Amino acid sequence: RSNPDVFESRMEKRSEVKKQPVGHSKQGEFIRCMEEKARPAEGLGNKTSKGGFTRDKTLDSILNVEMVKEKSAGEITQIWNQYFSAKDTVYAVIPADKFDLIWKRAQKCPSFLYALPRKEGYEFFVGQWSGTELHFTSLINVQTQGETAPSQLVLYHYPDLQKEKGIVLMTAEMDSKFLVVHDAQCLANQVQLFYATDRSETYGLVETFNHRSSEFKYMSVIAELEQSGLGRELRPGQVSDKS
Repeated sequence: RSNPDVFESRMEKRSEVKKQPVGHSKQGEFIRCMEEKARPAEGLGNKTSKGGFTRDKTLDSILNVEMVKEKSAGEITQIWNQYFSAKDTVYAVIPADKFDLIWKRAQKCPSFLYALPRKEGYEFFVGQWSGTELHFTSLINVQTQGETAPSQLVLYHYPDLQKEKGIVLMTAEMDSKFLVVHDAQCLANQVQLFYATDRSETYGLVETFNHRSSEFKYMSVIAELEQSGLGRELRPGQVSDKS
């Protein structure tokens, strides 16, 4: 609106892209497209909430959704992974059926207690679903600040392409004063472990935490992490050899 020349230039480029045959655009073009959409000047996903996290962070604020609809799920996955691999953050492409299971369970059990391995013992974090966003904050924050406790990590899930492409895109924002990417990855892996599991005993911990809190034992979370291997693999100083 403020610069008609820029608008016309962008429309010309958009027209050129539409004229190109499907599959013509290279990954670099999509990466540039994502970079452009991610700039604050675009006006999307630019509202920040307490703690610096983006409010109403839409998928369209990250990439050109209309353009990637021409691509296959595999190509979109490659583009997403390549783009975020250079970023200091957590990201994933979740199969639609797995996200369906996670989402169904999140409706019934919107919160859970996660254990983050530290040099000595574990630090506990509460994860709370808010729509398709999953907010984490340390248990000590919840105990001292209650509902006003600020988020320290937010996982953003985007089901925009779920029906058409069979995938759900995920990325995150975190408060770097409290967490590093390694920590965020550990918590994100635990969401898969507890909400997407086929083991009734594992998901049973989530149900107990939400509906029978008096019976919940936090040591059961640690035991499950150790049994799955996450507790051992993700301790500081150790690097998992699993992709």
